[in-house]
Amino acid sequence: MIVVTGSTGALGGAVVDRLLEHLPPEQVVATARDPRRAAHLSGRGVVVRHADYGDPASLRTAFAGAEQVLLVSSNDPTGDPVEQHRAAMDAARQAGVGRVLYTSHQGAAPDSPFVPARTHHATEQLLETSGLAWTSLRNGFYAHTLPAVVGPWTTTGVMTVPADGPVSWTSRDDLAVGAAEVLLSTRPYDGVVTLTAGAAPTFTDAAEQAAAVVGHPVRLEVVDEETWVAALVAAGQPEMRARFTLGIFRAAAGGFFAGTDPLLGRLLGHEPATAADALTAATAAAAGPRAGATAAAGR
Repeated sequence: MIVVTGSTGALGGAVVDRLLEHLPPEQVVATARDPRRAAHLSGRGVVVRHADYGDPASLRTAFAGAEQVLLVSSNDPTGDPVEQHRAAMDAARQAGVGRVLYTSHQGAAPDSPFVPARTHHATEQLLETSGLAWTSLRNGFYAHTLPAVVGPWTTTGVMTVPADGPVSWTSRDDLAVGAAEVLLSTRPYDGVVTLTAGAAPTFTDAAEQAAAVVGHPVRLEVVDEETWVAALVAAGQPEMRARFTLGIFRAAAGGFFAGTDPLLGRLLGHEPATAADALTAATAAAAGPRAGATAAAGR
């Protein structure tokens, strides 16, 4: 039996969907803080259990009977994610779980300027000393975030960033399939496993790719950090959020997201989606249904 936490989230839900293509529903347990939100899964025969990283007792019950547990990293803004992950490992050990898999990040490091990367590294250190069989899935940076973090380039023709550097932008859908394939594998993947797209373009590269997508020039503008933060705040973003995002660019400039690995492509059976694919999707979304209707009329 495989337990997937965070099953009402985009990643966890997609992992469950992939597992159900290969396993009978009674072999999959989906957990959620609010099981009512997972009614669509129980309707498919999946066992749905309550699990809250802030409630260790719920975790022990949720993990009962599991051969493997996929811990989707905590996104609880009010809690301490490292301590929550520790509680989940303790619960897994007490429940006799055979293997814990954790959704980490490709740039996990104790000195990363990107705060979540430090959380992921600390969690991996806990896994190493947990006494559990474990796998840490170091996922590439979600590619669907790329079009948003570089500003309104679809209308201005300018990508504005506070630093340049390579990032292994990776499709979340591809990562969900990769995680499911690791869970389904007949051989264990021990320790750290890196799942990324096949390339790590810089933001300069991304501007060139965007220009190819839209058919007109897209310019990259690198501004100083405080100017960039001030612009986001002026546009209505909370300063704390803007400075959190700034960590992405600092980490990219430091090379923390530069590595790539062919494993995801092998798990998928084809090349992973690219940053250009994410830019293409964002361009289509910006064009809206009117453009889609026009294209349909022209067929």
